[in-house]
Amino acid sequence: MQLQGFEKQDFDTFHIDGLDERMKAIQERIQPKFKAIGTELTDHLSVTLGQEMFLHIAKHARRSVNPPNDTWLAVCDNKRGYKKHPHFQLGLFDDHLFIWLAFIYELPGKDKIATTFLSDIDELHQLPESFVVSLDHMKKDAMSINDLTEDHLNRVRSVKKAELLIGKHLSKEEAIKLDTDQFINEVKETLDTLVPLYKKALDVL
Repeated sequence: MQLQGFEKQDFDTFHIDGLDERMKAIQERIQPKFKAIGTELTDHLSVTLGQEMFLHIAKHARRSVNPPNDTWLAVCDNKRGYKKHPHFQLGLFDDHLFIWLAFIYELPGKDKIATTFLSDIDELHQLPESFVVSLDHMKKDAMSINDLTEDHLNRVRSVKKAELLIGKHLSKEEAIKLDTDQFINEVKETLDTLVPLYKKALDVL
C-alpha cells in the first residue's frame, strides 16, 4: 500500500460491534497502513540509532470475545517480539492517535529504567509541553509530561504491572487534517525527540 495517513473511517473502526467484524475492519483498513507507515518508521529509526530495528503489528490473537478498543504497530531492536523490550508505538483509539516510547509490564529491567529516570526527572520535564505520559497502555487517559512525579516513577519501579509510556497524542480531528507528509514528519519528529530516552533505557538493561 502507498504511504498515507489516517482518516475518519479508520477511527470509526472501533465503533463496529462484534470481535470478528471489528477485526476484519482492522485488518482491511488499518493494518495495510501500519505496514507502509511502520516500514518507513523502522527504516528511519534504524538509521537514527545505527542498528537494525524491526516492525511488529498487533495481531490481537488472544482475543476470543471482546473486540479491541485500540490497535498499534511497534518498532524495537528484537525481531521476535517487542513486549519484553523498550519499543516505539504508533496506534489508534477511536478518538485519538498515540505515539509512544513504551516500557510495559512484560519488560524485565523496567525497575532499572525507572530508577534511571528518577535520578534525572528534570530531563523528562524538559520534553515539549505537548508531550504526555501514560501509566497503563490499556487506558486512553494520559497526563501532561509536566505532571509526572517521582511518586509515579517509584510506582513504575516497584509495581510489576505498572507501566511507563512517554510521547504524544493527536486527537482524531488533528490527525485527519494532516496530509501524508505532514503526518509522517510529525511522527518522525516525535520519535526523534524520544530517541535519547530510548538510548538511556537500553544503557541500563
